[in-house]
Formats: sequence, structure tokens, C-alpha cells
Amino acid sequence: MINLDLAFAVQIVNFGLLVLVLNIFLYKPIRALLAQRRQEIQSARERAVSVDQQVQEKVAQYEARLRDAKAEVGAKRAELVKEAQAEEASLLDKARQDAAASIASIRERVAKESAEARTLLQKQVDVLSGDICEKILGRSL
Repeated sequence: MINLDLAFAVQIVNFGLLVLVLNIFLYKPIRALLAQRRQEIQSARERAVSVDQQVQEKVAQYEARLRDAKAEVGAKRAELVKEAQAEEASLLDKARQDAAASIASIRERVAKESAEARTLLQKQVDVLSGDICEKILGRSL
């Protein structure tokens, strides 16, 4: 059995002093370190969330700029394609005109050469027909 005497009271006081000393020198510093660590972890989480949010914003800005750049490049490409088509059409038109002029000059030259050949052949026909007639008749005409 437990006797409630003076030794018991001294042990209770001794226990109270031990708790008080341990609280001052051990528990309070440990609790302060834990609170500080908890605070650091919380601030690190807040910074991580902030950095994550900034990264998301930067990614969104990057994607928006990328879309704008793609749209701008697409518009420039379409414009260049239209310019190229217009230039192609003008070059084809010029080539057709040159070809038509060339064909016309060739036809004119062929017609002129044909006419010259006809006149030349007509002169030769007269001479040859006279020669043939002389040979057939055996006398000069």
C-alpha cells in the first residue's frame, strides 16, 4: 500500500520541479523548433504554390504568344501565296503574249517565204516549161 507521508509530498514537489525544469529547458525549445519548422514548411508550400502559379501564367503567356506568332506566320504565308499566284499569273500572261507574238511573226515569215518561194518557182516554171517544150518539139521557141 501507499503511505501518504512526508516522503510522498517531497516526491510530488520533486516531480513538479522536474516537470517545470524539463518544460523550461527541454519542452519549450523543442516546441519552438517544431513551430519554426512548421512555419518554414508552410512558407515553403506557399512559395511553391506561388511559383507554380507564376509558371502556369508564364506557360499561358507563352502559348498565347505562340498562337499569335502562328497566326501571324499563317497570314504572312497566305499573303505570300497570293503574291506568288499573282506573279505567276502575270508571268503566264506575259509568256502567252510573247508566244502569240512569236507565233504571229513566225506565221508572217512563213507566209512571206512561201510567197517568195511561189514567185521563184513561178519564174522557174516558165523557164522549165519553155525548156521542156523545146525538147519535145525539137526546136527553139
